[in-house]
This record gives sequence, C-alpha cells and structure tokens, in this order.
Amino acid sequence: MKIFVVNCGSSSIKYQLFSMTNEKVLAKGLVERVGTNDARIKFESADSSAEHRLDAPDHTAAMKHILEALVDPRYGVLENIDEIEAVGHRVLHGGEKIHESMLIDDRVKSIIREYFQLGPLHNPANLMGIEASMKAMPGKPNVAVFDTAFFATMPPKAFRYAVPNEWYERYHVRKYGFHGTSHRFVTGQASIDLGKSLDQLNIISVHLGNGCSVTATHNGKAVDHSMGLTPLEGLMMGTRSGDLDPAVMPYMMKQANLSGADIDRILNKESGLLGVSGTSNDMRDLLKRSEAGDVHAATAIEMFVYRIIKYIGAYFTIMPACDALIFTGGIGENSVIIRRMVCEGLKNIGVKFDEKRNEQIVGGKKGTITENHSPLPVWVIPTNEELVIARDTRRIVAG
Repeated sequence: MKIFVVNCGSSSIKYQLFSMTNEKVLAKGLVERVGTNDARIKFESADSSAEHRLDAPDHTAAMKHILEALVDPRYGVLENIDEIEAVGHRVLHGGEKIHESMLIDDRVKSIIREYFQLGPLHNPANLMGIEASMKAMPGKPNVAVFDTAFFATMPPKAFRYAVPNEWYERYHVRKYGFHGTSHRFVTGQASIDLGKSLDQLNIISVHLGNGCSVTATHNGKAVDHSMGLTPLEGLMMGTRSGDLDPAVMPYMMKQANLSGADIDRILNKESGLLGVSGTSNDMRDLLKRSEAGDVHAATAIEMFVYRIIKYIGAYFTIMPACDALIFTGGIGENSVIIRRMVCEGLKNIGVKFDEKRNEQIVGGKKGTITENHSPLPVWVIPTNEELVIARDTRRIVAG
C-alpha cells in the first residue's frame, strides 16, 4: 500500500510518499510560497532530486504540481497516480469532538471548520489541503490525524483553567495540547526500545524545536502537557513567549498603546529566544553568540534550559514512576549542549549524565545519553510525525 502524507500550511504543502510494505519513504518534498508569483517545488527521492519555480496560485494548483512530480518520467517514483491508495493529513485541532484519527467526511470537515477560531493559523490551511487532495484525486480515501487527539486522555484537573465555568462550557477555554503526533511516536518507540508494554510505560517526552512542549505519559496515556488553549503556553520557544503573567497583556496594551492583535503578534512571533536575545530564534546561532560573549544570547539560553528543567521536575512529581525521559525535535535531537545543560539540572531526580554518549547522538541517531545504571535513563529518539500519519491512514483504510 502506498500512502501519501500531506502537511498543509497557509502558503505551503509538505508531503511524503510511503510504501507501507516496509514503511519506506519513496519521495518527499515541499511546495512553498503558494499564492505568490514565486512559488517553488522541492522534490527528493532515493535516486534523484529537483527544485524549480512553478505557477501555484492556490493549494489546488500546488497539489496538482506535486502529483505531476511524483509521475515525472525524469525523476518521479510512480507510473501512475492511481498507485496512491490513500492520503493522510496532519490536522492541528479537533477540539473536544475528535479524539482519534478518522476517515474524512463532511462531518469531519465541518468540525475542522468549527475549530478555525482555536487554530486560526493551521486548521484553515489543513482544510485547504484536504479539499485540494480530494479535488486532485477524487474517490481516494482521506484520513485526518489530529495533533490534539493524543491529549484527550488528560483529566480535568490538568486540562481545566481556574476561570469561570462559563468560559469552559460556552467558549471551550481549556488546555488542548499540541505536537501530539510527535509525542505519540517517541512514546511508542520508547516502548519498543525499553522492552516494556506501552500500557505499563511512564514517560516524560520533551519536544524541542522552534516550537517546544513537554508531555507526561502514564501507562501510555497523556496525563499532562505544557501547551494550552493554543501552542503559546508552556516552554519558552523560538519566537513564542511560553508562560507569562496574564496581567502583562493589559499592562502592555496600556503602557505601549498596543492592540490585542499587536500583543498576539508579539507573543507568538517576536518573543521567546528571538525576543530575549534580540538577534535570532535559531539555537545554533545563539550558542555561537553566547560563546563569543553575547550576554543577551546567554540569558536566552539560560531561560530556555531553566524552564525545561522546571517542567520536567513538575511532571516527574505527578506520576507514580518515570521509566525514561526523552528528547526529540530539532534541538532535542541535535544540540548536545542544551541536552547537557538540562541533564545537569536533573541530577536530584536521578539523571546520571554520560557526556561521551551525548556527543555521539546527533544527526538523526537514537540512543541513551545517561550511564547504564542511571535511575532515570535519558533517551534521544528522532521523531517521525509523518510515519504516524501514514500508519494511522493505513490502519483506518484497511479497516
């Protein structure tokens, strides 16, 4: 079975084509700047690659170009588009109505549309990708895999905010959680690597990239998560502030004559590592700047690490046991310095760090970065959200 996986943004489409016989990626790529005069497609397979400009005024046109690339006689990997048996879509928000991956029909599309307000940057784009796929490949089954679904098992004490009940009951103000496919993948992989059944596994998983989150998983089910109503809550991130006093917002609106839209933009796009350092949201740049004596870069890094340690410590205390701590995401998988700084702050909960192992686990490698008899083992497990989507799609389509 060949599964086509789509992750659609407001001006981009990321894609991967899987052969599910061996879960091999046959091709992958990206169309970016959709809707502009400078749209580009990138295509990569085991044997070839291509990149060129194209005419993509909308997502339907972009999808058509992707499918043409897949069957291109020069570098394509398919004889015919009919070889694709199903399409899996990453969808951000299913709210409280969808708690698992499912076949897309009119009801599912209406729920995705209903949560536009809670996922304004993602859900509309996700739906555009679904519509474009259905138009380009009529009759093919399409499956939605929701980021929020993994966190449906959180109890009310974890997902509720201490606000009036009406806010929750009428306006759906609660913690939903994001990065669900990533946390689900690494938790499942940890079950294999540790040789322990998922329903008996207690994990703290830390996804560190431009977006960052921590999840506590007890007996294979999420019981708490750092992100909230939106992906803004929780850890300090590349451009997002993470946790802050809510009173900061009305205070700054008054002091700096900012609108609600201004505050939303600043907290999501101009804060975090970028806001504190004043120079970059890229951890690699900040580490170089810090080493060269940039005080603001050093402060940003220290804040970033400190908040990760605090969340891990909090989640460690809410579970009866913890079998492992997992790092994943671009920073989590590759930054030996950040991992070392975090682990050094976790000695009091049983982390016995191994510097040599840590330095060897980069570039997509998997392994442990603690000593053999560390009371709390720490793993690095590269995430694979696209594979989660492909697996769910196969399972649902196959019945």
